[in-house]
Amino acid sequence: MVEDRTTDGVRLAQLLSSELDGREDGEFARFAVENADRDVEPTDDGTRAYDVTRDGEPFAAVFVQPDRIRLELAQGLDAAVEEAKRVGLRVRPKATQPPKTLVFVEDGAEVKRATDVVDAASQAADDE
Repeated sequence: MVEDRTTDGVRLAQLLSSELDGREDGEFARFAVENADRDVEPTDDGTRAYDVTRDGEPFAAVFVQPDRIRLELAQGLDAAVEEAKRVGLRVRPKATQPPKTLVFVEDGAEVKRATDVVDAASQAADDE
């Protein structure tokens, strides 16, 4: 049996965008996808596909690579790391000012897990 896997970075970004912008339950009612580049071309370093806002304020950005996406979270960083590890996503801190947390999504099946990370980060951001 052949297993269909979505590993195209552009398609992964579209799937995540639909999850974040289309859901209205819980924390997701607070999110919007903005500044979307509809013609984004993936690069090895990642090309910014769109921003994610929470209550109208910057919360994260999504970058497209040929075979994955990189979600850069700006709030709820410790919770994001903890949740990403719990759900089995590759995660690492980014030593920038201000600091960020990078979460990598390499398969369509990981998109739902990435939304769990965003949800946890959002809940933790209220306590920061």
